[in-house]
Amino acid sequence: MSVAILRQGDYLIASIQSDLSDSEVIELRHQLTELVGRHRSRGIVIDVAALEVIDSFVTRALRSIVLTARLRGAETVIVGIHPDVAIAMVQFRLNLEPLRVALDLDAATALLDRLTQGDARDGR
Repeated sequence: MSVAILRQGDYLIASIQSDLSDSEVIELRHQLTELVGRHRSRGIVIDVAALEVIDSFVTRALRSIVLTARLRGAETVIVGIHPDVAIAMVQFRLNLEPLRVALDLDAATALLDRLTQGDARDGR
């Protein structure tokens, strides 16, 4: 699979290196879900900058990753959506809820810091 998953503190960073097949997208969801539990990660950043197309299947898979991670106690932020891809996603009226996006890794980690700030008080 062409996805590098790195751990940075309480966060996992998944950088997609090339277009993924449907089965690879499902495998990514499985890996991230497992790693969130294993490392007690509080957040995930998924970098999609290498994707030239984000179709309805990939959008549904990203939504599934977000919801699954949330059930495991982690927030997720998507980064690197190209302007043309964003325009196409809107034109095709893809359901983007509950995706959170940021322009780059720095903005994503700052957003995750804000989203997970309250978790530190409850013992996580």
